[in-house]
Amino acid sequence: MNPTLSLPAARFLQTLEIVAKEAKHLSYSWGSLFRQTIDVKWITRLDQNPGCAEQLEAFVSRFGRMQDTMADKLFPRWLLALAEVPGSQIETLNRAERLGVLASTERWLEMRNLRNRLVHEYMSDPAKFAEDLALAKEYSLMLMETFNRVRQDAMIRMGHKKESLPEELTLPEQASK
Repeated sequence: MNPTLSLPAARFLQTLEIVAKEAKHLSYSWGSLFRQTIDVKWITRLDQNPGCAEQLEAFVSRFGRMQDTMADKLFPRWLLALAEVPGSQIETLNRAERLGVLASTERWLEMRNLRNRLVHEYMSDPAKFAEDLALAKEYSLMLMETFNRVRQDAMIRMGHKKESLPEELTLPEQASK
């Protein structure tokens, strides 16, 4: 840890490093899972294909973990490093949106609800679950884009050098090609 950094700035940078690692794992799972065609038939065959079930579980877990770390730790620590006082999670998300690192609080909350459905309503309706996975695929990209905006903000607003920050994330190829 750099002794010249304030404690809030140091904690923010440590958390940014953690989120960067989580993003790399999410990106790997994203690429592994979505190289397949995810549809109702794929979902209904998961019982016979434990390898695919493991890929799915890894993706869902990593999607939720990165989202949780960003909302629960990264955003509040980023605000503290900016000498702001974070409030409730919704207040913190709204502030992140106003400062330009979060594209939309509303979409973030939709993503949070999606995460809960993926975890708690696990495959009770294969058609709905396939739709939710398609949404999670897109929201994963939003998570990574948000990380890149927080990283950029750390350079612009906080004056951190690019070399002192985790690398910018390269987004997985969009499957909408």
